[in-house]
Amino acid sequence: MQPEKSATQRKRILVVDDEPAFVELVKARLEADGQQVLVARDGKEALKAVRTSKLDAVLLDIAMPNLDGLSVLKRIRRWDKKLPVFILTVFSDEKHFRLARKFDASGFIVKTNDLRKGIANITTALQLSSKYRH
Repeated sequence: MQPEKSATQRKRILVVDDEPAFVELVKARLEADGQQVLVARDGKEALKAVRTSKLDAVLLDIAMPNLDGLSVLKRIRRWDKKLPVFILTVFSDEKHFRLARKFDASGFIVKTNDLRKGIANITTALQLSSKYRH
């Protein structure tokens, strides 16, 4: 069992996805790792959260109704060039990766049944990014 993280060590992570079961899985895993998790169910909720909350990172699904993840990423980059935004996707094709890289995605996580490695990589990236962000 890991020791409790102090408020300054905990990261505020926004998870944006329209699949409730997937969101709960990611949220539970990140909270077990000591992070604070906010949730948005679509792109519009995500943009509101980015504008109104101090976040350390965003996990953003590409395929969502109303406003897709790439559109959300483009808008986030207009407001904040440094906020780590990791793309969550079931698509592992080069087209989606190229588009997300074009808009400065911080990284990619292909949705699988085993998210431990992806979340561990995000946690490591967040620890590193906190040294350079502020």
